[in-house]
Amino acid sequence: MTDRAAPAPREQFSVFYPLHSRWADNDIYGHINNVAYYAFFDSVVNRFLIEEGGMRPGVDTVVGYVVSSSADYFSPLAYPQGLELGLRVTRLGNKSVTWEIGVFAQGASASSVTGRFTHAFVDREANRSASIPLGIRAAIEALN
Repeated sequence: MTDRAAPAPREQFSVFYPLHSRWADNDIYGHINNVAYYAFFDSVVNRFLIEEGGMRPGVDTVVGYVVSSSADYFSPLAYPQGLELGLRVTRLGNKSVTWEIGVFAQGASASSVTGRFTHAFVDREANRSASIPLGIRAAIEALN
């Protein structure tokens, strides 16, 4: 008696990024391997943080560390399929944010994969929890 997750509808996501699958993403079973999806999730969130939040990788002293992640798989995707990754925020705190990423076949109305992860923000020098930087927070709030 478990509650099985369901594909996410496209309407739940306010921003989308195109992503081209690569030959190397496929596994021996002929579909994109689960480990590739985690790289997709990370790429889309970081693209958003750089483009919309002003994040400067390698320069910023406060960074987001992934502290939790998961994914639900509903239907296979394979190279050379074009993908669209939807992004939304499911929880925003003072020092952390939980993202949800829907992986859609190009033009599909429901996700083939839905992933989520939590970023906890940390001051790299002090190695201590830190507030979400203002530019990043503003971008996240605008996403909601």
